[in-house]
Amino acid sequence: MTTPPPSPTTPPTTNTPTEATPLPTTTPAPDEHALRQPAATYEHNRSCEPAFMRDRPPPHEPASAPKRTPKDDHPRPDKPTHIDERVPPREPTYIDERTPLSEPLFVSERSSSHRAPDLGDRTPPHRTGPADGCTSVASGGDGTDEVDAERLARAGLVRVVEPGDPAAITAFEGMEVLELWEALHEKRPMFERWSSRVAEARPEIDLERAAAAGARFVIPGDDEWPEQVEVLADAGLQSRRGGVPFGLWVRGPAQLRETLAKSVAVVGARACSAYGENAAGELAAGLADEGVTVVSGGAYGIDAAAHRGALACGGPTVAVLACGVDVSYPKSNTALFDRIAETGLLISELPPRCSPTKLRFLARNRLIAATTLGTVVVEAAIRSGALNSAGWAEQCGRQVLAVPGPITSRMSEGVHLLIRERNAALATNVADILEAISPIGTHTTPYPHAPTTITDHLDHDLSRTLDAVPVLRPAPATRIATTAGLDLDTTQECLETLADSHLIEYTPTGWRLSPTHRQSL
Repeated sequence: MTTPPPSPTTPPTTNTPTEATPLPTTTPAPDEHALRQPAATYEHNRSCEPAFMRDRPPPHEPASAPKRTPKDDHPRPDKPTHIDERVPPREPTYIDERTPLSEPLFVSERSSSHRAPDLGDRTPPHRTGPADGCTSVASGGDGTDEVDAERLARAGLVRVVEPGDPAAITAFEGMEVLELWEALHEKRPMFERWSSRVAEARPEIDLERAAAAGARFVIPGDDEWPEQVEVLADAGLQSRRGGVPFGLWVRGPAQLRETLAKSVAVVGARACSAYGENAAGELAAGLADEGVTVVSGGAYGIDAAAHRGALACGGPTVAVLACGVDVSYPKSNTALFDRIAETGLLISELPPRCSPTKLRFLARNRLIAATTLGTVVVEAAIRSGALNSAGWAEQCGRQVLAVPGPITSRMSEGVHLLIRERNAALATNVADILEAISPIGTHTTPYPHAPTTITDHLDHDLSRTLDAVPVLRPAPATRIATTAGLDLDTTQECLETLADSHLIEYTPTGWRLSPTHRQSL
């Protein structure tokens, strides 16, 4: 069997030797991981690897190259660095701040405007040296550089103890402030209730924040301290609150004691009516014209109307807050608080950055009542915080006044209750308020009278005759005598007397009222 000839399209197969294929070199292939990242990053990663892995040759060096030692690589850091060195480590925040506890204490440039600026290096929590940036606050404005130890202790106590806490009143009775502050740090028996807050309290920072916000901390013994607030020591409790505050945070240029020397509180409902808002504004403006300071709580409704009324007349006004003096609550009243801080005062028992709570509003009411000469309630429902302020005024021995409202309004029920059941004085104008807050015998309000007229002093016969004279159509004397029920001679005599007084006039057809008297009717 013969082999078929090859196809013309297929090249013939020969046994001629071909050119040899070159053999691979001994150089290893580059490391794929190294090819995907820059060389500098690769070297840094090698420095963080274990020692046994750093002994392998680099990806682009021959196997015969000398081994690298750890000192030839980047030095291994003692501690792992932060992911972003520009971000400082977080620090714990303080008790009851508006920021979440997970937020750092510092404030970045993107923070909202109500945050305090970065205060730089922090000082130890219990130092007794001067506080940077808060000399005027810590020293009470006397210009000294030493921090008052008592002021520092009181600043810490207002951070640790809730305003008006009755448990604190019982536990702290008879103790000096410095002794109390030391006992809280030592966690003595009966003081465990406040141990969690003591560990986080840093009064120096509160004083620095107050100074940054333009505020100061006033304590008993300062020239600004209002002594009338000491009445709270004997006023008892109401709504589980009471007692004298350890100090007051004050923001504004006015002098606290002098501003509150002659002051009146104007309080009422937040959801007030147009009638109540107008009444509060008019009364506040009238009091400001008389040189009386208007004190209120800075809330919606009656409080805001009272502040605006005093500001409209250029008078002083004081807002007592249930939060820090650097906090605007409600937020929509920020512009109002700024206006008050320019000429009046913002007062709070709470340190900076503290937020309001229900019990803090009730504790705030006792300060409004105690620091003023009287409390005026404009509108209030049966269940209202304004009635709580009125109750504190009663317990502090202050005057309570109530502005009546429509009997159909729910917001007038509490006010009418004060008048009917709790002997509140009725206030319808500024004169009523001034009489109530002034010493006995001064600023007395005259009884309202209508203006007197000439007819008020006429005798009986003259009055009967004048009533019988027609207004427009004249009548003869005989007709007038019959109508008056008098004899003709008496009637004729009375008509002549009335004509001399220009009350009636004579015409050819009889008597009638004069044009002047007709206009007065």
